[in-house]
Amino acid sequence: MSNFTTVVYRDNLNVAIIKNVVTVVLCVFINYINGTLVHTFRKHQVFNMNPRYILYIHLVLNDMILLTTFTLVYVLSYIVYTLNVSFCMFLLSIAILSNVNNPFTLAVMAVECYIAVCFPLRHSLICTVRKTYAVIGLMWLIGLLTVLPDIFNALATESLDFFRSRVFCLSANIFRNPMLKERRDVSNIVCLVIIWLTLFYTYFHIICAAKLAVADNKKARNTVLLHGFQLLLCMLTYVFFLSIEGLTFLFPRGVLTIRFIISILYHVLPRLISPLVYGMRDTMFRKYLRKYLPS
Repeated sequence: MSNFTTVVYRDNLNVAIIKNVVTVVLCVFINYINGTLVHTFRKHQVFNMNPRYILYIHLVLNDMILLTTFTLVYVLSYIVYTLNVSFCMFLLSIAILSNVNNPFTLAVMAVECYIAVCFPLRHSLICTVRKTYAVIGLMWLIGLLTVLPDIFNALATESLDFFRSRVFCLSANIFRNPMLKERRDVSNIVCLVIIWLTLFYTYFHIICAAKLAVADNKKARNTVLLHGFQLLLCMLTYVFFLSIEGLTFLFPRGVLTIRFIISILYHVLPRLISPLVYGMRDTMFRKYLRKYLPS
């Protein structure tokens, strides 16, 4: 059986332990907060019958999936260094699906705010629970259409030995066809352009409505601004390797430290934004959330 290898940089034992402990602790802490938000949502009908909170929890669940997947791959890369190709492909596929969902969820949340502010009398007719779950299903379908071509191409072009081999778990080591990267880049650019146009359109229309000095309209405007900030954080994943390569070129001796810091800043800490921005900021959610958080 052939062995597909890649260069793997390793920390000494003490540094590796510190980095993994920090990563796992952050993962557990953030997932605990997000899990509490999900529990609060499930326990109270006032949330699970409201399209706005359904979309919010969908965003939180995707953050939990992304963070858990990243932490699992990160820790395993230190313990066993390389993973079975098939297992790595499974983990990467889940991460890609969730990563595609997040920007679309932010765009749909912005549209929901826009409808609530600009068409308040039709909001309850347009934004129903059933339609909300249908839109979420469409997001997952778009995610599948993004990742399935990569999987099918790998299955068609790679040998059976490749799927039995072990590699350092990176997308470039699994989906090795250069055309896949080009297709993925074009797809990402098109999706992000559509999402940014949606955010700008909804924001400027909400600004016009906010001139009436209605408090709820101003809150909706600030919410869409926060959607834009979160979208910028989502886009960090697209420049992850570029950032590492650029900083490694400037500081070649610090490659391992650079990878760790960039990983925490780009993959871990952004997952904390959703509970802070929405869970703590929303008056109604904060009221119920206090029952489940330690005082």
